[in-house]
Amino acid sequence: MQALLVGFGLGFLVALQLGPMSLFLIRSTLRRGWGVGLAIGAGIAVVDALYAAAGAAGAASLLTIGPLRLILGLVGAAVLIVLGIRTLYSAFRVRQGLEVPSEVADPHRAFLTSVAATASNPTTIASWAAIFAAASVAGATDSSGGAVALVAGVALGSLAWVTVLATVIAIVRRAAGERAIRTADAVAGAGMLGFGCVLAYGSVRAE
Repeated sequence: MQALLVGFGLGFLVALQLGPMSLFLIRSTLRRGWGVGLAIGAGIAVVDALYAAAGAAGAASLLTIGPLRLILGLVGAAVLIVLGIRTLYSAFRVRQGLEVPSEVADPHRAFLTSVAATASNPTTIASWAAIFAAASVAGATDSSGGAVALVAGVALGSLAWVTVLATVIAIVRRAAGERAIRTADAVAGAGMLGFGCVLAYGSVRAE
C-alpha cells in the first residue's frame, strides 16, 4: 500500500508540471471536448507508467549511447515542433465549422497522438529512472510487488491529474468563445514549438 501511495503522489506531481503535453491537452479539450482531452490524458498516463517501469528495469542506461540519445532527442523535438506548428495554424485560421473530416480529432486518434508525442521525449525516461531510484532508496520498492505497486500508483496519479485538468478545461470551454480558443491555440502552439526547439538544441549540444 505504501508503494502504491508513493507512486500515486509521484505520478500526480510529475503530471502537474506544465509541459508540452499539458498544453496539447488544454487546447485539444477546448477544441474537441472532454472525451478527446481525457484520451490525451490517458495516453500521457500510459507512457508515464511504461517509462516508470523502464526506469525500474534500468532502461535509462540506453540513453548513455550517444547516437541513440541524439536520434531520440531529435525525433521527440520533431514531433513537438509539428504539433506546435499545426496548433499555431489552427489559431490563425477561421474555424467556424470549416474543418474537413481528416481534421476532426476523435478520442482514438487523440490517444495515439498523445502516446507518440509523450513517448518521443527521451528525457522522460531519464526523469522516471531518477525518480524510481529515489523511491527505491526510500524503501518504497523493497520487493517486486512493491515495484509493481509503485508503477501502478504512477499511472493512477498521472491519470488523476490529467482527468482533473481535462474536466476543468471542458467546463471552461462552455463559456469560452472562438476568440478565446484561438488565443489558447496560439499560446499552446508557441509553447510546444518552444519545447521542441529547446529539446532539439539540447540534444545536438549534448553531442
